[in-house]
Formats: sequence, structure tokens, C-alpha cells
Amino acid sequence: MSAHGQLLPRSSPRGSGMSARAVGLLLDRLEERAVECHSIMVVHRGHVVAEGWWAPYSAERPHLLYSLTKSFTSIAVGLAISDGLLSLDDRVVDVLPDRVPDGISERARRLTVHHLLSMAVGNREDSLTEAWQLEPDDLVKGFLRTPFPDPEGTRHVYDNSTTYVLARMVEKVTGRDLPGLLDDRLFTPMGIDHAEWDRVASGAAFGFHGLHLTTEAVAAFGELLLRGGRWGDRQLVPRDWVELATSRHIETLPLPNWSQNPDFLRGYGYQFWISRHGYHGHGSYGQYCVVVPEHDLVIAATGAVDPTDALPGLFWECLFPGLDDPGTAKDDELLAERLQQLSLPPVTGSAGPGHPVEAKADGSAADSPLTDGTAVLVEPLDGGWLVRLGDAVEIAVGHGEWRESSPLGRPIVATGAWQDDRFVADIYVITTPHRVRLVVEAGTAVAAWNVVPLTGPSLAVHVTAPLMTRPDVS
Repeated sequence: MSAHGQLLPRSSPRGSGMSARAVGLLLDRLEERAVECHSIMVVHRGHVVAEGWWAPYSAERPHLLYSLTKSFTSIAVGLAISDGLLSLDDRVVDVLPDRVPDGISERARRLTVHHLLSMAVGNREDSLTEAWQLEPDDLVKGFLRTPFPDPEGTRHVYDNSTTYVLARMVEKVTGRDLPGLLDDRLFTPMGIDHAEWDRVASGAAFGFHGLHLTTEAVAAFGELLLRGGRWGDRQLVPRDWVELATSRHIETLPLPNWSQNPDFLRGYGYQFWISRHGYHGHGSYGQYCVVVPEHDLVIAATGAVDPTDALPGLFWECLFPGLDDPGTAKDDELLAERLQQLSLPPVTGSAGPGHPVEAKADGSAADSPLTDGTAVLVEPLDGGWLVRLGDAVEIAVGHGEWRESSPLGRPIVATGAWQDDRFVADIYVITTPHRVRLVVEAGTAVAAWNVVPLTGPSLAVHVTAPLMTRPDVS
């Protein structure tokens, strides 16, 4: 959060004309549907009326946004266009001529900023894996080498590569890297001073994923969009770009391996999804920035759920009926108490033996966070444990509490306990949706992710700062 304080003003639900019971109903439905949330913030009529974090997640922590990052890249494109440095009709091959491989197709040569923004480049599946395989050191070249069987502009196919290429085009025409541009033009004027970015091996920001922001910063971004790009007395983003980016440009089809969520089947803008109500930016495992202009409503949420049909539909179902029903002061009080007590379940059990326990990791399972044979040591320490994984990673684990450590630069929060003859610990990579459950029993340690990071399963990679990687291309 900004050193100057909160980004958005606060109000009680009742003070903004909204029912606290509606927010309580949303919390009930999330629990009933087993939707794991890490944070929720509801902004109505310009004021935060409800905010909560499920411990160990907390207000000051940035959270990995995954593909919600794409919506911020869209704003960077709009800034470059408003500065006269780029246009919707500019072709990739003209803006990035030094990254065009020999022998690409005529369809690849015709691809423009508009086609990339609307993800209508003529492919039939996400090109990311193939593009990395074709050109491991340059995704732009790899993307241009992939096949484009359909005419550009005719079909939407969700494609991470398109946003990566857009980021590089913005950087080329502005002479700024994407994080620096957004810091100067968006984040710093808004009072957001903590934006963090994951990067590919070359050092470039992904653009299609990798931005970390606090929940309030995401909500403030939604409020900026709702206000037509205006923040206070400054027009940070041209209103016409906000309107264009959040308008429907192409029909959307069901995403592979997803439920047929009606809020992803209403069309696609420029790196924004058109919803049944308003529009939203979305990132894997439940990262949302939802904007509903008709109700003067913004909802920001983070979490760790697999692709689901629960959201954003539960927002409509639960919150809309309460938007014109202010309820009572007692309702507000009960909601505030409930929001303060949100928590993910801690590991329960005893303090166990008072001596160190050694094990070897069984890393044979697919997507294991640990390499097979990794030495694991569980050592009692001051009402908790120090867990050593190999030679480099030492993690503080609390008993009945969460403890924080940063063995390789990125913060980890962990809690654990002995359950009979098994030691169980939950290890949160706390600025992401991801955690590892470690079970040590009879000399063997088994680790598993709650949801596997899209940039690969190695725990060591994801607790190292800065994170510089690329998606696996197995």
C-alpha cells in the first residue's frame, strides 16, 4: 500500500446504501462452493465497504495476479497509442523488424496491434508452448513462426503470446520497459508504490502474467477504469481508450478444460473479458478485478481455485440484491467482525518429538515441488521448527501460528504440527496463490502443491527473488 495511506476511502456498507448481509451471503456461498479465497474487497459508490483477507494472507501483501496482468498491459498499449507512438493498425513485423524470423507466413506478416489485443490472430490454441519450443530465447520470433490456419480477426483464441508481443512493442516505441512505464504513468500517480514483476530469463517482464499487487491496488485499478481513466484531478488514461479496451471486439468460445462460465462467453475486449454485467480482468486460480458501471461497483479478489464456474457469478447472485438495501448498523458490525476473523485452516496437531527428524524426498510424483532424493531435516526450534530442504532452503515453521522466513529472497509463511508419527507443514509462497504441503513420515518426505504454479513445479524457483523463469515446455 502507498506510504501515504489508503488508496480508496472507506465507508460502512450501510453508509453507501448497501446491505452487509449481501456480503455475508457471498462469504457463505464461497465457503459452500469450496472456493478458496485469499482476499476480497468490495467498492461501492467509490468507497470500500467490505474488505477481508484469509490468514495468513494480509492487506499489505502483494499477490501474484497471473493473467489479470494482461489488463494492465492493455493500459500500457493505450498510453503508447495516446502518445502517438503506436496505432491499432501497426503491424508486428514493422514495429519489431529485428525480431522477425525468415520465412514467416503472410498471415503472420499481417498481424496488427488490434489482432493481438483482441486475441484474434488466427490460431486455434494458445501458442505459448509451441512458440517457446521454436525459439527458446525469443518468444516474439517463436510466436511469428507458429501456424495461423485461420484468417486474422475472425476467431478469438486465448493466447498468452499475444500479450508478450504487445509488451515488447510498447517497449520498442516508448523506449521504456513495461514496469517502468506503468510505474511512471499509472502506479506512482495513483499512490501504488509496491508493484512487483516476474520476468523471463532475459529479464523482460512477461506482460501476460507476473504482476504482483495488493488487493487494494487491484480495486483502485478497477475504480480508475470505472471513472474513465481519471484519478483525482488527473486523467491518467484517456477515457476513449478505457471505453475501447473494455468494449466487446470479438465473440468468445468456451475455454479448454474450463466449465462453460457464462461470464467468459460474452465476448472479449482488449485484454478484458466482457461479463454479463460490466467487464473484468481475470488471472488463473481466481484473481479478479470486476467492474460493473451500471451499479457503481468494483470487486477485487484473489485466491487459489482451479478454473471454475463459481465466479464472478456469485458476485451477481449475492451482492446485487443488497445494493439498494442498506440494512442496519448491527448488520455492519457483524460483517466487520466476520471479515476480521477470516482464515485458511491451520495445521493441527502436537509439538511432537523434541529431537531432529531426517528424511529423503520422494519426488517421483508428477509436479513434485522437491527433487527426488532431496535431504529433508525437521528440527525443533522455539515452539516450532526449522525445516531444511537440501542445502539452500531453510523454512521457519510455526506451531499453532504462522511464521515467516525468506531463505532465497521471497517470503514464505509456514505452519505445521505432528499428527501421530507424521510431521505435516503447509508452506505458503505468500505473495502467490501457491502453497506446498509437506508430509514427513518414516524417513520419507512427500511434498505437493495445492495448485501447481504455471511456471513450473520447483519450489526453489518460486522462493527465489527475483523470479526469472519461463513456462515449462515439456
